[in-house]
Amino acid sequence: MAKILFVLTGADHWTLADGTRHPTGFWGEEVTAPYEVFTEAGHEVVVATPGGVLPTLDPASLAPEVNGGQEGADAVAATLQSMDPLRRPVKLEQVDTAGYAAVFYPGGHGPMEDLATNEDSGRVLTDALASGRPLGLVCHGPAALLATRGPDGTSPFAGYRLTAFTNAEEAQAGFADKAPWLLQDRLVELGTDFDEGEPWAPYLRTDRNLFTGQNPASSGPLAAEMLNALG
Repeated sequence: MAKILFVLTGADHWTLADGTRHPTGFWGEEVTAPYEVFTEAGHEVVVATPGGVLPTLDPASLAPEVNGGQEGADAVAATLQSMDPLRRPVKLEQVDTAGYAAVFYPGGHGPMEDLATNEDSGRVLTDALASGRPLGLVCHGPAALLATRGPDGTSPFAGYRLTAFTNAEEAQAGFADKAPWLLQDRLVELGTDFDEGEPWAPYLRTDRNLFTGQNPASSGPLAAEMLNALG
């Protein structure tokens, strides 16, 4: 049994372009689907957040319409209730990636608020990439990559092929015209080779030990790909 590190946002809101706070946090399915993949394979999940704060669930992620109906929403809620690691997160500032077989970043709009500028998260990502062990990010989770830019303005992720929540999906979700910045645009500016599939359909990109998924539907398949890489 190996330990898998889940790095979750500590934010409970996303500051929009007009300064208003949109309630958010992590997206339920993007935590529960990978958690089930890893734990059913016998691995242990450890959750880390900035400051070790209890992570906030985006309430919108339990809506029936984004979970294939009420039954799906109930299943996500039940898994979240059973997830002990969510109730005892470790401090991201104290994380040493050497103790983990893989690192995974779920999304939700929360990472746009805190992880995008969090230096400790940037260190974890840089160390995880250099380790050669599987590093996965899904949906808005790749916002954390923006914190890997060094003093010279470059990122170790420049040139990597990846995907994330797209401008088209942000527009369809109703936030593109409210956002202070768009994730796809920022990742392109970072120097990554951004790739996108059809909105809302599962879409994965793998480049060396970097595994990325475009949207919530990609989270389970992404974890399965990471699990295969773990052997």
